Amino acid sequence: MLTKGIIHTFCWSKRGLILLLCATGLTWWINCLPNPLFDDPLATELLDRDGQLLSAAIAADGQWRMPAADSVSPRLRAAIITFEDRRFATHPGVDPIAMFRALRANYRAGTIVSGGSTLSMQVIRLARKNPSRNLWQKFLEAAMALRLELSYSKTEILALWLNHAPFGGNVVGVEAASRRYYGRGPDDLSWSEAATLAVLPNSPGLIHPGRNRAALRAKRDALLKDLVTSGDLTPEGLELALLEPLPQHPLPLPRHAPHLLQRMRPSAGRIRSELDADLQREIGALLRSTHLDLAAGGVHNLAVVVSDVRTGNILAYHGNVPGLSATHAPDVDMIVAPRSPGSVLKPILYGLALDAGEVLPGQLLPDIPTHFQSFRPTNFHPSFDGAVPANEALARSLNIPFVFLLQQYGVSRFHAALRMFGFNQLSRPAGHYGLSLILGGGEITMEEIHQWFVGAARQLRDYDGNRQANRPTDYHGISAGATYTVFEALREVNRPDESGAYHRFESSRPVAWKTGTSFGFRDAWAVGATPAFVVTVWAGNADGEGRPGLVGVRAAAPLLFRVFRLLDRFGHNAPNWFEPPYDDLTELTVCTSSGLLAGPYCPSRSVRAPARGERGRACTYHRPVTVTADGSYRTDVSCDPDAITLPYFVLPPVQAHFYRRRHADYRELPPLREDCSPDDPPASAMQIVYPEGTGVLSRTKDWKGTLQPLHFEVAHPDPAATVYWHCDGRYLTTTRTFHQLKVDLPPGEHQLTLVDNRGNRLEQIYRVK
Repeated sequence: MLTKGIIHTFCWSKRGLILLLCATGLTWWINCLPNPLFDDPLATELLDRDGQLLSAAIAADGQWRMPAADSVSPRLRAAIITFEDRRFATHPGVDPIAMFRALRANYRAGTIVSGGSTLSMQVIRLARKNPSRNLWQKFLEAAMALRLELSYSKTEILALWLNHAPFGGNVVGVEAASRRYYGRGPDDLSWSEAATLAVLPNSPGLIHPGRNRAALRAKRDALLKDLVTSGDLTPEGLELALLEPLPQHPLPLPRHAPHLLQRMRPSAGRIRSELDADLQREIGALLRSTHLDLAAGGVHNLAVVVSDVRTGNILAYHGNVPGLSATHAPDVDMIVAPRSPGSVLKPILYGLALDAGEVLPGQLLPDIPTHFQSFRPTNFHPSFDGAVPANEALARSLNIPFVFLLQQYGVSRFHAALRMFGFNQLSRPAGHYGLSLILGGGEITMEEIHQWFVGAARQLRDYDGNRQANRPTDYHGISAGATYTVFEALREVNRPDESGAYHRFESSRPVAWKTGTSFGFRDAWAVGATPAFVVTVWAGNADGEGRPGLVGVRAAAPLLFRVFRLLDRFGHNAPNWFEPPYDDLTELTVCTSSGLLAGPYCPSRSVRAPARGERGRACTYHRPVTVTADGSYRTDVSCDPDAITLPYFVLPPVQAHFYRRRHADYRELPPLREDCSPDDPPASAMQIVYPEGTGVLSRTKDWKGTLQPLHFEVAHPDPAATVYWHCDGRYLTTTRTFHQLKVDLPPGEHQLTLVDNRGNRLEQIYRVK
C-alpha cells in the first residue's frame, strides 16, 4: 500500500509539474512579443507639400532609419516575397517546407547556408536586435513568429519588415534605402530597382562602391527571372530590367531646407510642410549666385522666406546660403536670429499713426538737422528737405521725419504695439530704446517682420467691407484703410540709396516693398508684398561684422525682385493689386502744400485717407499776410489804404531754409515796409541751423593738422533781413541774405548773440573743447 501511495503521489507530482510548465510556457508565449516591437530612434525627414523630400537628418544612433513609408511599390512587395518567403500569404508564421529545405541544405554543405526563416521570423529577429544564430534562438524566433501572426495582419508584418530590414551600411528600412540608392521614394521603383533592394537584406554588405558588384548583379538577375516564373514580370520586362545598372554608391540625401528641418527636429520622424520643393531649389540657386556677388565685398550670409498670401503658408525657407563654407556660420538660421531692423519698422509706425488719425498721407514732417538730448538722428544721404510729405518720407526711408513722427506718436505706445504684433525680441522697457527704436535701436527677427507683412497683405486680400469681421486684431493690428495707405506709399519702383542715388527695380506687377539698413552697415533688409506673395530678404554677416555698401537697396532689394520675378512662373489667381477698402477709407479735403486738413487760406485737393483721418489737424502754415498793392512789401492797412491781403505758405525758419532749396516755387515773405510795418511780425524770427542745439563743440583739423574755424549758420524768414553777430559781448560781423559765419574761438564757454534789423534777438551758449 505504501508503495502504491508513493507511486500515486509521484504521478500526480509529475502531472502537476507538466501542467505548471505548460502554463508557464503558455503565459510566456502569450506575452513573448517585445512591447513595443521596435523603439529605435528615427531619422527626421522634411517633405514638401507634394511629398518630395527636402532635407533629412540621421537618427540619434547614427542610422538612416526613416519613418515608415507611406506607400510601397507593388513591384517591391512582389520581389521581397518571391525572394524571402514565397508562402508568406499562407503559412502561420513558420514554413515547415522552408525549414526542412534549409536543414537539408545546411547538412549537405556542412555549414549554415540557409536559415529557413520566414518574413515573420525575420521581423522577430530584427526586433530582438539580431541575437546569435543557433537552434535555441531559431526555436524562440519560430514560437514568437507564431505569436506575431496572431496580433498582426500579413500586411502589417510585411510593413514591419520593410521598415526595419538592413539595406547595407547604416541604411535601415526601405524608405531610406530607396532614397539613398535611387534618390526617390519606394512608391515608384522599377522592377530592376525593386529586385536589387529585395536581395540586399539577405546580404547587405553587397552594396559597396567597387566591391561585390558581380555577386549583387547575379542575385538581382536571378530574382528577376524568378519573378517571370511566378508571373509577376513579363519576358519583355525582364529584358529591360536586366539592362538597368546597379546603384554605384549611396546618394547624399537632399539638403534643400536644412534650417527649417533643424527647427522641426525635436519632433523626429516625417514632417510635412507647405514648402514647394521646386521653388525652394530655385531660390537656393538665386541665393548662391547672389552670394558670389556679395562675397567679393565681404558679405557672406543671406536668407529668404516666401509666403503665400491666400493661405499664409510658407512656400520657401532659406535660413542661409546653401552650400556655404563652414568658416561663415552656414548652420545659423538667420530667419530667427535677432538682428537690428534698420528702418523696416517705419511702415508699422506710419500705419499706426494713420490709424489713430495723427498723420495724413501727404502731411509734412520736419526734415531738418536736429537732436534729442544725446540722440542725434541723421538721414543716410547728407542733405535735408526741410519738410517732406509723410508718404514720401516712407518711400524714401528718411530717418529724421520718422523720428519726429515717433516722438509725436509716443515711444511707449509704439513699443507696446510692436510687442502685441509679435515682436518678442523687443523685451526691454520702451525707455531702453527711446526714439532710436524707429531706426533699428532694438532687435527683431526676419520671421517677425515677415509675419507682419503677411498679416497686412492677407487683411487687404480678404477684406469684404465688414469692419467687424476684418477688425485689426484678426491680422496685424491696424485697419484695412491704414494698411492700404501704407502699401500705396511703398509701391514706388525707384528708391534712393544712402548716397541719394536712385535705383530702379523692374517687376511685372506692383510690389509694396521696404528696405532697411542697420547702423554700422551690419544688416541689409528688403521685404515686399503683392496680393499673391510676401518675400523677405536679409543680407549681412552672421557674426555681426559690418561692411561698407551693405545697404538694403543695394544688397537685399535686387534679390527681392529676382525672387518676385521667379514667382511669376508659379501659377496663382491673385489680382494684380489690392482692391481699395472703400468702406474703411474716407474722402478728405487737404491743403495742397502741407497735406493737413485744409484751412480757410489753403489751396486744396481731395484725397483718400483712413477713416480716422478726419480727426487730423487743420493747416496752420497758410495764413493771410497784408502786402502792398504790388506785393513787394509787407505793410499794414492803417497806413497803406491800398494794401491787399494774400495767403502765404510759411514754414518755420529752419524748415524753410532747407525747403526752398528743393522747391523753387516756395514764396518768401516780402520784406517789411520800413515806414508802415504790421504790429505783429512773425514769431521765431531766427533759428540756428548749425550747430543745432546747445552742447560741446570740437574744432577739427585739416590734413596738415591745422585747427579749422567753427561754422555757424542761421535761418531767417525775411530774405532782406540784416543779422548782427556778437560773441561774448564783442561785435563780430554783419550778414545779409546768407547768414553764415566762420570764427576761431578759444576753448571754454562762449555766448553767441544775434540781433536782426527789427530788433529780434537770439542767444545761445556753447562750450568749445
